[in-house]
Amino acid sequence: MAVDKFPIEAGHIMMFARSIGDDNAIYYDAEYANTTEPGAVIAPPTFVQASAQFDPDYFLRPKIGQEWFGSAKGPTGITPKEGGSSGGGGGGGGLHAEQHYVYHKPLKAGDTLTAEVKPGKSWEKEGRRGGKLMFSETVTEYRDAAGELVVTATGVGVRTERPATS
Repeated sequence: MAVDKFPIEAGHIMMFARSIGDDNAIYYDAEYANTTEPGAVIAPPTFVQASAQFDPDYFLRPKIGQEWFGSAKGPTGITPKEGGSSGGGGGGGGLHAEQHYVYHKPLKAGDTLTAEVKPGKSWEKEGRRGGKLMFSETVTEYRDAAGELVVTATGVGVRTERPATS
């Protein structure tokens, strides 16, 4: 996902923190946050995932007047592959396996970030039920208005060679 403009807004941070059940005052109380090491309201560790809503091509983002993944009467709507995701491969399914974040500096309310996606490592491992497991990383670098690296997010996906057997 590439994002040209991801504004980090205090209200958005507060609602995100509430949605994950984290009541730490550093996420909503500016007076308290000013007394902490970062000196400002900051975002929770997984907050950068919300940048997907600022990507007009994000396959899970509803598009007015168009079907989107999960919008049909059935449980699947359109398939992820039609909606822009890589889907599975080789007849097997694709899964999000891991997510890692490296914070190079605090993500503060008032910042505006850009995000650039880069390929990471790929590797394979023999599975027990679905044949070969193919792992791949996607590295997203989030930079502030000065171009400084703020967060590096690394996602790991896995695809199976074929559908898993019981």
